[in-house]
Amino acid sequence: MLFGQSVFQSVLERLKAEDETAEDAEVPAVHRVSGLGTGLAFDVMEGVSAVSQRVGQAYFDNLELDPAAAIAEEPAPAPPPEPVMPDHLARIAPEEIAAELAIAAADTQQTLNEKRRAFAKANHPDGIAEPFRDNANRRMMIANLLIDEAMRRLPHS
Repeated sequence: MLFGQSVFQSVLERLKAEDETAEDAEVPAVHRVSGLGTGLAFDVMEGVSAVSQRVGQAYFDNLELDPAAAIAEEPAPAPPPEPVMPDHLARIAPEEIAAELAIAAADTQQTLNEKRRAFAKANHPDGIAEPFRDNANRRMMIANLLIDEAMRRLPHS
């Protein structure tokens, strides 16, 4: 304690005295709007003491950052690469899709449902890039028609 004050209090007193000296040296023009107790947004540094400004600069110096760089905008991200159509989406003929499904006379309702789910997992339009959704829709439509027809031909028990 210095003269009955803590170290913290003595530092505050010294900073206050420096602020008053700095304020006496410079009298900034304050832009005020009638009825508002604060200045406009462009006045943000007006009224900030020289000591506070030095402390702020010391913070950036300590971080080894340039204050202008700290508020600079981040660069725009690179655009995503153009999607490439998977090879299977090019096969839209019913014969090609039938070969992929490999529907056989031995298939049951359960195996046909499994084939439908597996085909949908690989071809559903919701999982395909926008430019290739028409092909995916066509493939799903044909596969569903082929599986539905195979189910209609199943013997009923």
